[in-house]
Amino acid sequence: MIQDSQRPVLLTGVNGQVGFELARSLQGLGKIVALDRTRLDLANPDQIRAVVRDLKPRIIVNPAAYTAVDAAESDAALAMRLNAEAPAVFAQEAKRIGAALVQYSTDYVFDGTKAGAWAEGDEAKPLSIYGKSKLAAEQAIADSGCHHLIFRTSWVYGLRGRNFLLTMLRLAVERDRLRIVSDQIGAPTWAVTIAALTAQVLAQAAAVGEQGWSEWWTRHTGVYHLTAAGETSWYGFAEAIFEMGGLVTRPEVEPIPSLAYPTPAARPANSRLSNARFAQTFGLCAPHWRDALELCLAGR
Repeated sequence: MIQDSQRPVLLTGVNGQVGFELARSLQGLGKIVALDRTRLDLANPDQIRAVVRDLKPRIIVNPAAYTAVDAAESDAALAMRLNAEAPAVFAQEAKRIGAALVQYSTDYVFDGTKAGAWAEGDEAKPLSIYGKSKLAAEQAIADSGCHHLIFRTSWVYGLRGRNFLLTMLRLAVERDRLRIVSDQIGAPTWAVTIAALTAQVLAQAAAVGEQGWSEWWTRHTGVYHLTAAGETSWYGFAEAIFEMGGLVTRPEVEPIPSLAYPTPAARPANSRLSNARFAQTFGLCAPHWRDALELCLAGR
């Protein structure tokens, strides 16, 4: 019989922003079985169950998600299937085989009305289908009773996929003037930061050995906020991208209110998440968003 320490890590969404980086950061924690949508269709619960039962992973890391926030408003069924139902199945299977689940959630579970940074225990009131689907996943995972870590993050970007950074770099070439929302506040968080901190947390779990594994997960199971340090607006993020991006020419950027840029999905005005619990529990802290952005752009 395979020993627990030799069971693999199942990683989903390997072609996504965070999944791509996790496939690299998780090295050293055992065999990584990294699957994309062609090998694991999260819209198919039976396939999820079959893959988990076949692999018998020790840890399931699930960054895969439906992330098109506006499109989710008119495609709620698929958003719920991928973002809520699939994690629920992973949680059920993790409980059944004694695995641990790492799931990623979002600042969009909050309505943005709080004056200060959101803590994990604050009441969640999502404004969008996307936010509701991610909150439903959190609740289903907790209800399953499996060992889990749920990391809420915000404003994820990187050098692959679709994200604000790449959109701004493209528009900087195409346009002389841009209008960017300035009254939504949050922390732009580099996909590499999320992956690196996830790996360091899981390394702490591995370090306790076989005897302490279950007890470690029992003590640490729950929701944690994991974002870059500091805060800015989308306008401030755009200005920093153009400042650090080494562009030949910079477009003029005009700050505008959210009302001047209506979208199908409502966004929270205040997306600031407190990372205090994460730092106190794991002894780790994310870099300031500007420092992370500088590192990211240096890799272009």
